[in-house]
Amino acid sequence: MSVEACVVNLGDVELQSGVVLPNLKISHKTFGTLNPSRNNVILMPTFYGGRHQDYEAMIGIDKALDPSRYFIVAVDMMCNGLSSSPSNAEGSISGVNFPKITHWDNVHAQQKMLEQEYGIESLAMVTGFSMGGQQANHWAAIFPDRVERMISWCGSASTSPHNWVFLEGVKAGLLADPTFADGTYTDVPEAGIRAFARIWAGWGPSQAFYRRKLHQQLGQETAAAHMQEFWEPNFLAFDANDLLGMMHTWQVANIADNDLYKSDFEAACKAITANTILMPCETDLYFPVADNEIQASFMSNVELRPIQSDWGHIAGAPGLNPVDSAFIDRAHRDLLAL
Repeated sequence: MSVEACVVNLGDVELQSGVVLPNLKISHKTFGTLNPSRNNVILMPTFYGGRHQDYEAMIGIDKALDPSRYFIVAVDMMCNGLSSSPSNAEGSISGVNFPKITHWDNVHAQQKMLEQEYGIESLAMVTGFSMGGQQANHWAAIFPDRVERMISWCGSASTSPHNWVFLEGVKAGLLADPTFADGTYTDVPEAGIRAFARIWAGWGPSQAFYRRKLHQQLGQETAAAHMQEFWEPNFLAFDANDLLGMMHTWQVANIADNDLYKSDFEAACKAITANTILMPCETDLYFPVADNEIQASFMSNVELRPIQSDWGHIAGAPGLNPVDSAFIDRAHRDLLAL
């Protein structure tokens, strides 16, 4: 059972930066029924270029994320256009003036929403793809006593310097469009977003993805068609300032950059007590296995389970290809059995 997506107003909230965000709103959709003990909750934070509905391919009575057993909450991170974002803010904080958001802000807002709306204090699991995996890591580090299990697939606990550089490159494609006008645009900076998407198309899939023409499984005959029909529409569906807002959150992501851990990444990793599966893809060009190996070396109760796939980062895209989706589902099933 699922209900319609809803938006919860949390009131005025002080962000990690010290800025107060008025009427902070968190959008989410739930599946299943919360049990009387409130201990069957699975939280799924969204990813870059994703919204709560994009997780629905992973949810079903025939899947590990079974709504007949669990209360599943797919929650929209800020700046994705559904939760508080540059595109839906009002007055002096709208558009380019929207405050900078961190994952500290996202997970604290999510925690407040869960407690306020449902009386939920702990999670049976937090799990997510890409930036959703970053949020899952933040949840497990910031609230270790509230998270029983954690899966991060095609994600990380900290954005690496190389990952940061990749994001600077795609960002430059958008900023170069004169229509963008330093974020004060009145017309959609379509040329910039298309350039942004085309640069991304060289990073999202792997080299082998193009060599083997795996885009044909998605209905695009050529690499050019894949750029035009897969990547460009995805990013054109988002407001440009929202894209940059989410990108800032990604670029500064680090579970240790807060008053709890004072930049001690090892300490932050060691603080995670949740039973964990880290699931990078072996051909991911910006969340490589090596970064997850470093994280895992500091953790207990962790399994490193790489996805053996030529799809690169998008091996983790929910429901995109059956083989990798089945691998990810199996990991969830295994962890939930513990």
